[in-house]
Amino acid sequence: MGQSLPLRAVVFDLDGLMVNTEELYEEVGATLLRARGKSFTGPLLDAMMGRPTPVALQIMIDWHALDATVAQLEAETDAIFPAILDARLAPMPGLLALLTALDAAAIPKVVATSSRRTFVDDVLSRLGLTARFAFLLTAEDVVCGKPDPEIYTTACRRLELSPPQVFVLEDSENGCRAAVAAGTFAVAVPGFHSRAHSFAGARFVADSLADPRIYAALGLPAPHSS
Repeated sequence: MGQSLPLRAVVFDLDGLMVNTEELYEEVGATLLRARGKSFTGPLLDAMMGRPTPVALQIMIDWHALDATVAQLEAETDAIFPAILDARLAPMPGLLALLTALDAAAIPKVVATSSRRTFVDDVLSRLGLTARFAFLLTAEDVVCGKPDPEIYTTACRRLELSPPQVFVLEDSENGCRAAVAAGTFAVAVPGFHSRAHSFAGARFVADSLADPRIYAALGLPAPHSS
């Protein structure tokens, strides 16, 4: 399965790929469930990862047969999250160096995430990253969330590129399934919580955003080892 077309743009997932919000989501989920006498387990997190917020919260409700609505859990999440972001939000290893290398090569970058736009704007602005992306695609921009390929076919259309020319970085199974189904050059970059996920169809599974294979595929100079 060789690469015949040049890679002309990079699409980043957000949560767990660019920033450490998957582990922060786990903390929020544990708080929501602890108040209801339930536990937030690894299998539940796996089922929720990469999904749009309403879908993920409905999975949580169904998983534990909670007497709660998606709207209630969403409101509780919105109340809990800001303080956690204030204290613990951080870019994932290798992100800033990769963005700088892409800037130097004039390779367009976009974000395609299942998170809500208000959350995405908040997270990127906290890290001063918003202006570094050509555009953002969020949960509000698609009808069908990941693992449906719609968000990635939309990104390719807006970039005016064919899917094989678009390099996608994903950390979750659901996200990788979407990128593969869209026909993009999909690369998995699992985090601590997604290392056991299946990444069938991915071109390769990277160790981190600093993996030299990412740079090589994009024709970028090899990253400096730290």
